[in-house]
Amino acid sequence: MRLIVLVALAALSSLPVRAQAPGSPEALAAAKNLAVVMSPDMLGQMTDAMIAELWPKLEGALRTKVDPAVLAEIRSELERALKEFVIDATKDTPSIYAKHFSAQELTEMAAFYKTSTGAKALRLLPQVMAEFYGTLMPRMEVFNRELQTRIQAILIKHGVK
Repeated sequence: MRLIVLVALAALSSLPVRAQAPGSPEALAAAKNLAVVMSPDMLGQMTDAMIAELWPKLEGALRTKVDPAVLAEIRSELERALKEFVIDATKDTPSIYAKHFSAQELTEMAAFYKTSTGAKALRLLPQVMAEFYGTLMPRMEVFNRELQTRIQAILIKHGVK
């Protein structure tokens, strides 16, 4: 069945199509479809990543003040609240996608994310980006200090104190 759908999509994509401009109602509809394809994995992963970042700090601050049952209740509330927050925060993503991509491009993206490689990308890209940001943050601290030194040198050169 999946092969039939892929063949049909390939055949349809070869037909002449009037491209819908970014921001068009058609692009918004295609972006909403893309969000449906992307959302199940991404929302869960975003929530999990946020909990992994927030929970150890919160737990460390509260561990000596409350018993394990209270900690469990707080963790449960954190998970529920973050899930609600992420769902609400992502409501605007279709309009953002539609602003930058045409309906045809968004339809092609959705078709890609339905393939095994696309599904793998959806599953692993949040982890890849988290690892990237993990390597970026220590570099940013050094970069920030170097940049401040360079800017200060320019200001001194021009007599600004």
